[in-house]
Amino acid sequence: QVQLVESGGGLVQAGGSLRLSCVATGRTLSRYTVAWFRQAPGKDRDFVAGVTSTIAGSGLKTYYSNSVKGRFTISRDNAKNTVYLQMNSLKPEDTAIYYCAARARELVSVLTFEYGYWGQGTQVTVSS
Repeated sequence: QVQLVESGGGLVQAGGSLRLSCVATGRTLSRYTVAWFRQAPGKDRDFVAGVTSTIAGSGLKTYYSNSVKGRFTISRDNAKNTVYLQMNSLKPEDTAIYYCAARARELVSVLTFEYGYWGQGTQVTVSS
């Protein structure tokens, strides 16, 4: 089993930046497809960004929701067993709890139920 721990959240002004980290223990994260989701109060948990596993036959691919495309970047550091989410040009509507999730499949999915491993979440608050 893989355990995921997120960090890097906080309070930032609109236009600012944060970098979230998702550190894995228990298994080699490079074998898993990893995604970031977020959940604002009273709303569903939504897909933000995803990256395929390093061993995927089609090569490393990244995917983003339309709302963050061009502002957020997902990346992975296999040596540190970590996946990052660099968030730039933050907006108040980006305020949410951000969750890291992993699945033992090659493809990124935008559906929460297709991920078997989740972190506890990290709060991101963007003030206007």
